[in-house]
Amino acid sequence: MSEYQYYEFVAVGQPLNAHEQAEVRSLSTRADITATRFVNEYHWGNFRGDPHRMIERYYDAHLYLANWGTRRIMLRLPRKLLDLDVAEQYYVGDEVTGWVTEEHVVLDFMSDDESGDDWDIDPHGSLSAIVGVRGELVAGDHRALYLAWLAGYGTWERDEYSFDRAADDEFEPPVPPGLHTLTAAQRELADFLRLDDDLLAVAAETSPPLEQTTDDPSELIAWVTNLSPAEKDHFLLRVVQDRAATVRMEMLRRFRDETTTAIIPDAPRRTVAELLDKAARRRVEWQRREDAQRAAEQARREKARALALQQRLDKLARDEDDAWSRVDAMIATRKPAEYDAAVTLLTDLRALAERDGRTHEFTQRSTALRQQHARKPSLLVRLDQAHL
Repeated sequence: MSEYQYYEFVAVGQPLNAHEQAEVRSLSTRADITATRFVNEYHWGNFRGDPHRMIERYYDAHLYLANWGTRRIMLRLPRKLLDLDVAEQYYVGDEVTGWVTEEHVVLDFMSDDESGDDWDIDPHGSLSAIVGVRGELVAGDHRALYLAWLAGYGTWERDEYSFDRAADDEFEPPVPPGLHTLTAAQRELADFLRLDDDLLAVAAETSPPLEQTTDDPSELIAWVTNLSPAEKDHFLLRVVQDRAATVRMEMLRRFRDETTTAIIPDAPRRTVAELLDKAARRRVEWQRREDAQRAAEQARREKARALALQQRLDKLARDEDDAWSRVDAMIATRKPAEYDAAVTLLTDLRALAERDGRTHEFTQRSTALRQQHARKPSLLVRLDQAHL
């Protein structure tokens, strides 16, 4: 199997200008580059650029995938809109990390699996489906952070050496509301990071429902009106500088922080071991129910087949001699399909004889049939395969 690596970067808040595009073009002559996107695939060799530097200088989101099992998501957010102290609560080893620049917080989510079970994923379109979590984080929705944390420790279920046993006693970070009802982007992120559904279901048990909030237009108008002239000038200047998307996020986040009070009840914190153990028990119970349902369905089908066979044999018993005549007629055609039909009918005749205690009679007639058609090897092969 040849190596395969996929790199994609997306600019959300501010497109790259011509000079910046030329700078990233110098890193790869084959990449597909626009003002908002950089995409390149490698079947041999490696990307010359540094993803850390790319995300710090140019882009807001990055996706990396390699066919030896590595997956990575980076998200760059304004420092004003994500408290680093909050983000750090969700860091896990090398799986969930981050760092800060002068203006941004960069989150780095990793997933590794060397088993090869899911290396055939097509990464095209994945970042577009995931990048929405960036806006959700900016809006104060921390579900993506928790999902990444959970997926990080979920690695333990695939690789028992991924963490030290002391991590068993680590407590989970704050559980955000709404884990039962993930957004499409959050679901894509969870899948990309290989988050197990049973582990997610267990984690969601203490997650309160997500309150649906809408911005009151009159309150928003009043809030904007009360901004100082200096603040308005600052926001307008940044809009003119092609940073409208970032300005909008900052203003809405600030408006909501200042006008709403969300009360999230404190849920009891569970340890990593408690979450993983309960997920394992849930998985076993699900498998037990699945096996029981499969066994019940198998029994139902076998009962139906047995009933159908008895009905068929009852009908056959009413005119058994005619059935033997039909066997002779089918064989006389010398056609493979008719041979198959004859063998099927003979199988039913044998079952009828066994049911009625006339096995010896069937053996005599089938032996005579073999002798009569001893020069038909194709038929004899079919009879042998059916043990007739």
